[in-house]
Amino acid sequence: MPRRRIRVTDAAFRSAFTALRTELGVPSDFPPKVTAEAERPPLLKAYDDATDVPLFTIDPPGSTDLDQAMHLTRRGTGYRVRYAIADVAAFVVPGSALDAETHRRVLTLYFPDTRISLHPPVLSEGAASLLPDQVRPAALWTIDLDADGRTTAADVRRALVRSRARLDYEGVQKAIDSGAADEPLFLLKEVGELRERLEVERGGISLNVPEQEIVQRNGTYELTYRASLPADGWNAQISLLTGMAAADLMLAYGTGVLRTLPAAPDGAVGRLRRTAHALHIDWPHHVSYAALVRSLDPRNPHHAAFLQECTTLLRGAGYTVFRDGVLPVITTHAAVASPYAHCTAPLRRLADRYASEICLAAVAGKAPPEWVLAALEALPGEMAEGGRRAGGIERACVDLVEAALLKDRVGEVFEGCVVDVEERRPTVGTVQLVTPAVIGRIEGEGFTLGERLRVRLTRADPAEPKVRFAPA
Repeated sequence: MPRRRIRVTDAAFRSAFTALRTELGVPSDFPPKVTAEAERPPLLKAYDDATDVPLFTIDPPGSTDLDQAMHLTRRGTGYRVRYAIADVAAFVVPGSALDAETHRRVLTLYFPDTRISLHPPVLSEGAASLLPDQVRPAALWTIDLDADGRTTAADVRRALVRSRARLDYEGVQKAIDSGAADEPLFLLKEVGELRERLEVERGGISLNVPEQEIVQRNGTYELTYRASLPADGWNAQISLLTGMAAADLMLAYGTGVLRTLPAAPDGAVGRLRRTAHALHIDWPHHVSYAALVRSLDPRNPHHAAFLQECTTLLRGAGYTVFRDGVLPVITTHAAVASPYAHCTAPLRRLADRYASEICLAAVAGKAPPEWVLAALEALPGEMAEGGRRAGGIERACVDLVEAALLKDRVGEVFEGCVVDVEERRPTVGTVQLVTPAVIGRIEGEGFTLGERLRVRLTRADPAEPKVRFAPA
């Protein structure tokens, strides 16, 4: 999960991001051999024909790299979820130049103005993408739920699928709210809310972290928070449901790759309590962290700032592989409060291709392909390095945008909250402004985590993108 995603549509920033990509050495074009391999037709194996299932996709407007398509129906007193995941393994030959390039890139990288794809666009936005009215190879999950939304059976098989519609979150939300939605969309809300209740029951947490967005008002730019819609959460619950089913399947099989996160230490939660106090967020001691998070409104700037800081509890997440029936010590993801696997975004995340292949082998009662087993040991390290690269890019983008927006406001005073203090240097910390949505370094005589204070902007230079504050 990106900690601070910024959305930019204004052309004034694009040249700066282009320069940043060059400075960071971010790969842009794919080598000709890789592109040529991506243009080859898929290696179709034994696929079921599921083109009669009226699947649909839900993604941001204009998205073309579509990993997942779904369909929901009633099944007795319960439900059946069909969830198709792009079968990237049908296009990527193990040991090929394309395969090597995906291991070099690891993740799709997101900039405020564009994305740098894991796979060549001819594949990720074309032949492998679950675009509407196109027959595509997929790993098709069938997950049956009872009346409470609990999983009663899960299965995944290769199938040819055809999506019927490409929907976006806002359109889905409007259709459901107005009563104009077809039954599968109403069931998305129904099942999504049931799964959210089960998440509360098991102690899981879905952080509704708002996106930072640049808006133009009265001839100037402002950085604000943009909250997600309920439909975002319902859609995410289907992905979580599938990831949990995949983890259970792999654990029973004895070989797999899990997304794990140890429980947060007490000290980390204590730091968040002090930050909540500074942001005037009431957090009674009898209220759990999970319950507090669900009570917050991401449209409220104080709550949005706190939700951004809550993502610090996700530090330590990683990939854990196991095989031959020897299970790892940690098998759960603390935020999900369950075993969990990344398997629903193979066009954008390397590990998902391997998790999907293991699940397919488990259901078929076969051994995993040798190319999967050969890659397992190195996969956690590759994903960790890819995550660090993505995090560094994210921070660089945030620094650049904030410096550009504040460059004419040096000397002004803002209300802020200390959200981090260096352990060895208590005179150096990080302050988050109440408004605008900016985080920057602060230096002074000493700070207390969660302290509210007035700060003066001392530096904001887009040419050397860092924002600095001092106590006012």
